[in-house]
Amino acid sequence: MVLKINGIFELRRGKKRIKRVSQSTESSSGRGEGRPARNTPRGRAHSQRLSSVQSMLRQTGRCRTLERGPMDLQERKLFEYFIVVALQNTKAGAPYLPEVTQQFPIKLERSFKFMRETEDQLKVIPQFCFPDAKDWAPVDNFPSETFSFVLTGEDGSRRFGYCRRLLPSGKSRRLPEVYCIVSRLGCFDLFSKILDEVEKRRAISPALVQPFMRGIMEAPFPAPGRTITVKNFLPGSGTEVIELCRPSDSRLEHVDFECLFSSLSLRLLLRVFASLLLERRVLFTADKLSTLSQCCHAMVALLYPFTWQHTYIPVLPPSMLDIVCTPTPFIVGLLSSSLPSLKELPIEEVLVVDLGNSRFLRQLDDEDSILPHKLQAALEHILDKRKELASEMPTDSSSLSTVVSETFVRFFVEMVGHYPLFMGGGDREDESGAPSSPTLSCFQREAFRKAVTSKSLKRFLEVFMETQMFAGFVAEREQRRQGLFEVRSQDYLDSLPGSEQRGVNKFLKGLGKAQILFHTSYPLKYLHTPYTKSL
Repeated sequence: MVLKINGIFELRRGKKRIKRVSQSTESSSGRGEGRPARNTPRGRAHSQRLSSVQSMLRQTGRCRTLERGPMDLQERKLFEYFIVVALQNTKAGAPYLPEVTQQFPIKLERSFKFMRETEDQLKVIPQFCFPDAKDWAPVDNFPSETFSFVLTGEDGSRRFGYCRRLLPSGKSRRLPEVYCIVSRLGCFDLFSKILDEVEKRRAISPALVQPFMRGIMEAPFPAPGRTITVKNFLPGSGTEVIELCRPSDSRLEHVDFECLFSSLSLRLLLRVFASLLLERRVLFTADKLSTLSQCCHAMVALLYPFTWQHTYIPVLPPSMLDIVCTPTPFIVGLLSSSLPSLKELPIEEVLVVDLGNSRFLRQLDDEDSILPHKLQAALEHILDKRKELASEMPTDSSSLSTVVSETFVRFFVEMVGHYPLFMGGGDREDESGAPSSPTLSCFQREAFRKAVTSKSLKRFLEVFMETQMFAGFVAEREQRRQGLFEVRSQDYLDSLPGSEQRGVNKFLKGLGKAQILFHTSYPLKYLHTPYTKSL
């Protein structure tokens, strides 16, 4: 499957990929190479994009690399706390208000900072569990719904909220409640299975839920590809053994690409993708919380190996709607019921994506011309045949996700896979003689860009290289980040004619191949503004 994807890109792109460029290029004045003439429509559009991205970089500052290492993840518990949120009627005629009605564990025995941050989170989490609280009235039937949200602490650390909204058992009309697991771990399928078990026990008796969650909390978090077992007593069934398996490929842990492709046409999806690469403001809207959260997570996953460095809120409560007026980049999900309020706000240059009707409600009108045309054509061709390619793989529910993920990985390999040729050679020392921390100056930026033979790709890189995503990517590689992308880049460089790849330096050769496949960095690296300010 990977070979077929690579073959399609090679066919569309042509044989010549990169050219030899002297390192002295870095100090040369040839920045305009590959640019269209400024007095043409394409040239004006290019200059405007470049100016916009550079302006945004000045506003947002330097990138942050906040991902935690794989060992840190494995040492944590499966979740930090578990809560139940219900709608409460404060007074007659007033909208319902979401409130925490149960919490486990009741006492959080951690540091003062953790306690303070958790208390702050518990104040806002109910709004994320019921962003549509004002629209609710008692009902006698409601199919359970699964969705997720993301919280960001003051230090940039992330927590995921995995939610199951369901209707308590009963005969009369009643209001739903939300069972929410808060964890630092991005693994949607695993927590969805836990919520299945919670729902099953809740249907028998609410008293069965906490003992089950206690057993889950005591279980170790499985390494990629590993399974853990949890034993729990269930009345009428005896002791049940529940297996929780973590996917071997961490890029696919929190992703449902099928929902994204069923919500957007391929053409619109690629236009959204292109907008995110330039770190624009993108707002998704849908009728269902599950659609919002799944599509937002999937779009961010497509950016791997790059990291979205800005505000990321897949489910935005209406009370926090003014966040969309910020001049900095964001990815935000908003229920369709809040659209009338959105129209009253002074928002500018925001791409508004209607997932329910596969259309743009607002756009900048240049989204079709952002991506290099040959690479975009290859993307479209492969994604159009994604189901056919998935059918050729061994039967697996993740086959389609693997095809989609590998396609976008190859897109980025074609775009920046030659980066090892232009990384600084070896560790540098500061004035005291001690090794200095890696900086962007190790990377030969201009030589890297000018090595590309495609003019359209060269133009795109001139803009893309000004983003925080690209700065973060280079910073991570200078720290010897190991992952699937490094494997694919190695294969790409090995496929180049000898004269094109003689410059491969110690950076790539020093990667530990034995660790590469299972130390893949998470694709859903949600680095956003502190939740106390921007949730």
